[in-house]
Amino acid sequence: MQKMQGGEQMARPIKCRRVEFFPENTYFMPFGKRKCEVEEITLKIEELEAMRLKDIEGLNQEECAERMQISRQTFQNIIDSARKKVAIALTEGNAIHISGGNYTLGSCQLKCLSCGKVYELNHEQDKHTCPYCGSKEIVCGKRNRLCHRRRGK
Repeated sequence: MQKMQGGEQMARPIKCRRVEFFPENTYFMPFGKRKCEVEEITLKIEELEAMRLKDIEGLNQEECAERMQISRQTFQNIIDSARKKVAIALTEGNAIHISGGNYTLGSCQLKCLSCGKVYELNHEQDKHTCPYCGSKEIVCGKRNRLCHRRRGK
């Protein structure tokens, strides 16, 4: 950590976690209860991704961390948090809301303002030049503005 004036420490910025899966269903509730009757637990997008990679795909910790582009320790912290939240929700009858976090999706839909082509590229690839016409006038195809990594709230 860096020190600021007055001896305060500045927190290290959180690195975006790479996520390959974005869920269609983001809210789960115990059957027979109304929303106003249950507490809600928020499961971050990257926490769901950690459980998906480890518990569904069966990858080891190192492979999971590599896929999410984070350290093994960070992966362990994320999956521990995710599993605890899910266990609490299941045992206490809480709702689970999948939302937010610090993540980036694996690819981005881009649109070239010069030729009008829409295409997808991985964030690791050069997304600042149109592969069809070479133009640098590229916008995010989903939001019609300059493309940047998608971050959760």
